[in-house]
Amino acid sequence: MGESMASRRPADRVRRLLSAIGPGIFILGYIIGTGSVTSMAKAGAEYGMTLAWAMALSCFCTYVLIVAVSRVTIASGHTLIHCIRQQFGSAVAIGIIFGLMATVISSVIGVMGIAADVAREWSAQVTGSAGIPPLATAVVLNGILGFLIWKGSHGLFMRAMAVIVALMALCFLVTMFIVIPGPMELIRSLRPAMPARSEMHLVLAAMVGTTMASVCVVTRSYLVAERGWGRNDLRAENRDAIVSLSLTFLVGAAIMASAAGTMLPAGIPVVEAIDMVKTLEPLAGRFATALFVTGIIAAAVSSLFPNYVLGPWLVCDYMNVPRRMDRATVRVAVAAVASLAFVVPVFGGRPVLIMIASQAVSTVIMPVLILLLMILLNRSAVVGDYRNPMALNIGLIITLVFALVVSYSGALGLVEGVNEILFPLKA
Repeated sequence: MGESMASRRPADRVRRLLSAIGPGIFILGYIIGTGSVTSMAKAGAEYGMTLAWAMALSCFCTYVLIVAVSRVTIASGHTLIHCIRQQFGSAVAIGIIFGLMATVISSVIGVMGIAADVAREWSAQVTGSAGIPPLATAVVLNGILGFLIWKGSHGLFMRAMAVIVALMALCFLVTMFIVIPGPMELIRSLRPAMPARSEMHLVLAAMVGTTMASVCVVTRSYLVAERGWGRNDLRAENRDAIVSLSLTFLVGAAIMASAAGTMLPAGIPVVEAIDMVKTLEPLAGRFATALFVTGIIAAAVSSLFPNYVLGPWLVCDYMNVPRRMDRATVRVAVAAVASLAFVVPVFGGRPVLIMIASQAVSTVIMPVLILLLMILLNRSAVVGDYRNPMALNIGLIITLVFALVVSYSGALGLVEGVNEILFPLKA
């Protein structure tokens, strides 16, 4: 009996640990999607590890934002959009919701399009045929996600995300160790730099934008509420945030290093994630390619999952009603968003302009969210006597300045990108 209990203790510790950092794992899966894979791979292929500083700083700022929104949720007893509606009015809350949904819709279209293209390209390399049809990939992935959402259990969401994120992280980390450059070369490439190329503005904005994502910040409020954390759980919440963003940096660095170790020496640029798949096999071998593709598919699932449920969560938050996923209206709303994932697999094309518009909206929403969080955290009507510590206020100011700088860089990059698309002969 004693041995049986002793043998269970390590497993119990693992379960308790996963339970304690469940919300952080969910956020990690949301951040590392196909957009993150593409931007990190592009940065590594074109600039090596010189932009790792930007990823580290964006992870720090995201940590500050996650702690801030968690603090608002715990201190006020309400989720973020409800607090914004109460304190700033319905118009501001609705504006934030529309901006977030514009990001979600374009993300769903783009993420499934990238995942389907990657699966087709890789399977074509392996079999020598036309590869898996994009529509088949979309049907399978949406079927998996539909089953998980149909079950409607928050606990199931957390367990499923933990498995998916663990698979994704493992694939990217093992790929890095297979293709990583020599230790001295890697250390030299970590020297911070700001490359003097016009495209760098868009790369920097994409890297930071996929990490400091407004949808992730808002989602954190719901995860904290679902977890039932109170004022006595602030230490656990802080630990969860640290683990989440540390792993985010580690996985992002692994993707960047994989591209830096293979594509940078060969002078091969990355425009989309599929470019990495096309060139990784001859440079690093079939096993590394298979791992990277598996990581991309897992990243797609881990970011599509929260995107599908965020819309109903936002509406429930605005109306201040329970977030029950088993309601018929909620399932219809989720199905409507999920149907957008078939746009690229069915009609083809590359939703570049939609993604550019989404990035433009995101760069506007993030500074606004930071300002609103700062006001909420320092307003006694929201947090009562739960005063905001000076360190968090300073962190939010640093985060706001960084967000504004990145917004400016992103605006320059977006203008350059639109000009290249609309006037390719002049570019």
